[in-house]
Amino acid sequence: MSRPEAARRVKTYSAASGYVYQYYFYEVQKTRRGFSAGTEYVYMVSVDRKQVFPLRIFVKQSAVEKWGRSAGRALSGTEEYAVAKLRLFQALDESQQSKQPDLVVDDSNLDALLSQLDL
Repeated sequence: MSRPEAARRVKTYSAASGYVYQYYFYEVQKTRRGFSAGTEYVYMVSVDRKQVFPLRIFVKQSAVEKWGRSAGRALSGTEEYAVAKLRLFQALDESQQSKQPDLVVDDSNLDALLSQLDL
């Protein structure tokens, strides 16, 4: 039996690039990319309200664990979701309507994203 279609809350984001995107959260799952374990957040994004494409944000588990050791506490699921969403916004701000299939949160950008959350 197929999974029933969930009602999605479509949101709008006005990017620094001048484009206005519509997006909604689609799914989250634990996964691996190569030798890296992590969590993948998938958002469905549209520039023209006609075509929707997935943007995948992979949050590396090693980066989250490293931050947790330095901060003295684990990153909550809500905080990790917020980091993925901030990475989505960052990609949309930098984008010139290009469909970037995969985005990563790792050691190079996790601290900067968390600083926006005052963490």
